[in-house]
Amino acid sequence: MSVRVGQGIDIHRFSEDPHRPLVLGGVTIEGARGLAGHSDADAVCHALADAILGAVGLGDLGRHFPDTDPKWEGANSVALLTEVVRLAAAQRFACVNADCTIIADTPRLAPHTDAMVEHLARVVGAPVSVKATRAE
Repeated sequence: MSVRVGQGIDIHRFSEDPHRPLVLGGVTIEGARGLAGHSDADAVCHALADAILGAVGLGDLGRHFPDTDPKWEGANSVALLTEVVRLAAAQRFACVNADCTIIADTPRLAPHTDAMVEHLARVVGAPVSVKATRAE
């Protein structure tokens, strides 16, 4: 049995669109300013997908879902993560756990991390931890 570890990081600016929702870990955070991006800008799903791709040796998220391709505009990042899990499985790899840390000064994310954990664990098929902290 081969064990591999991947690491992913993703950063997005806040969107100038006041109506764009904030989606993190597949969870919409009501009343919060959304992130700018070609897809739904779910930085948690993006970082987790990059970690999986890196562990399996399949490059990064941009290689598989380039932001220059209009096909991915507004894409649901949970669907992208689901496809990455499928790509890993095709290489005979499966996640055994994932640990995610979100660094954000706003909004307060602690009330939403349990929902993110549940959602992401279903997608990757393994235990997931989600922690939120501020850049204090």
